[in-house]
Amino acid sequence: MAHLTERRGDTVHIDVIDQWGNMVSATPSGGWLQSSPVVPGLGMPLNSRAQMFWLDEGLPTSLAPGRRPRTTLSPSMAARTDGSLDLTFGTPGGDQQDQWQLIYFLRLVHGDLNLQEGIDAPLFHTGHLQSSFYPRGVRPGHLMVEPAFDEAVIADLRRRGHDIELAEPWTVGRLTAASRDRDGLLKAAATPRLMQAYAAGR
Repeated sequence: MAHLTERRGDTVHIDVIDQWGNMVSATPSGGWLQSSPVVPGLGMPLNSRAQMFWLDEGLPTSLAPGRRPRTTLSPSMAARTDGSLDLTFGTPGGDQQDQWQLIYFLRLVHGDLNLQEGIDAPLFHTGHLQSSFYPRGVRPGHLMVEPAFDEAVIADLRRRGHDIELAEPWTVGRLTAASRDRDGLLKAAATPRLMQAYAAGR
């Protein structure tokens, strides 16, 4: 298995809706041999999300019976209460998952964008929070933004004290989504960023 040490694993995300309206939003991650080696004497690897436990006692995510580690996996679903739309969406991306998904959801709800427009609009995220992953770094004031944002907006963020990091164009976010309306019309959308995702129907 030595050849696997040169390869980085990554999280994936999938959204599926069938003709009857059954929905799946899944973000599988954490079973890679290169980041979850077999523990000597145990005979199996720990899920890589176990790295989010703390060994210090007394913390909310301290390793203890019955505790769950912090996780960055957040496959999502939403539905309008009037039954007019069901939605499934998500993304890989570690601590950025919840950030990108919230931005996307707010664009759909308050920005009146369609599935693809919400994904294609420029994205951002912060490193100001403590990372879930070792060495659990913090980047105070950090804000990564895609350069498609208006230059005046970026300048204003800098003026307000944000430590702006300009990303390469079309590199922030890995969102996908699928929806079903009350008439049964299915729609799907996927990010064009990094050419890693696609939407398909049949």
